[in-house]
Amino acid sequence: MEFLRPASWDEALAAKAECPTALPISGGTDVMVEINFDVHRPAALLDLNRITELAEWSIEDEVVRLGAAVPYARIIEELSGPLPGLALAAHTVGSPQIRNRGTVGGNLGAASPAGDSHPALLAAGREVFVEAASRARGTRLIPIDDFYLGVKRNALEPDELIRRVHIPVADGPQQFSKIGTRNAMVIAVAAFGLALHPRSRTVGAGIGSAAPTPRRAVEAERYLEGVLAERGLWESGEVLGGEVVQRFGELVRAAASPIDDVRGTADYRRHTLAVMARRTLTWCWNDYGKQIRSAA
Repeated sequence: MEFLRPASWDEALAAKAECPTALPISGGTDVMVEINFDVHRPAALLDLNRITELAEWSIEDEVVRLGAAVPYARIIEELSGPLPGLALAAHTVGSPQIRNRGTVGGNLGAASPAGDSHPALLAAGREVFVEAASRARGTRLIPIDDFYLGVKRNALEPDELIRRVHIPVADGPQQFSKIGTRNAMVIAVAAFGLALHPRSRTVGAGIGSAAPTPRRAVEAERYLEGVLAERGLWESGEVLGGEVVQRFGELVRAAASPIDDVRGTADYRRHTLAVMARRTLTWCWNDYGKQIRSAA
């Protein structure tokens, strides 16, 4: 196995173009497990740890530009305000050691249906900024809904690398919930992310570990957006009502297409998604109501 260690972003792009099968690695929390268990044996590893700009973030025009190699621990410490849903998801990732090494860029590259960051990113709404060495192709922004193509398959071309992720700064409450077989160091049986976007009067709902790819619960989003608009709840912040919360949970459940595996059955996954959807909606709406009352 060849080991490539570029010192700059341009060198990394050139190396990827020359060796398209090279597997990018930063934290290595997913890659090294697969290599150690001989699940995956890439022709080359492309080590991105010397490229400092990948571990940086900034906020421009109310959008967080999150470098692909910013570790989860820093997201928790530095971005819990602008990215509360992603910070909550980061809290559930592995152990402190894994949170110090693992990255959102790595999660996206692996494209596992069970990746912890995916539901929060789907709910928040964002784009993946990727780049190729070829000037003819250059850079592109891939919308989140177009990024996941299948089980551990993403929309990257062989010569492209993830440079950063663009995530809108939260303008409303966000939540994340995850069910596992134990409290820590666990792959999700099912996960759910929810974000309220008062400025655009929209709702984001992301499902993880309950379909071939991470996916949005689109019908649930549309239902809740309709209720909030029709009843003037964005303005009033009044109580939603049990029937709304219940229906939202049912629609999230219907959006999933899980399988039976060693971590849980398909029926259990559907059930837990409905429960998590009801709970996160209740938490988010309670927080939103408090914001409305405090602003009055």
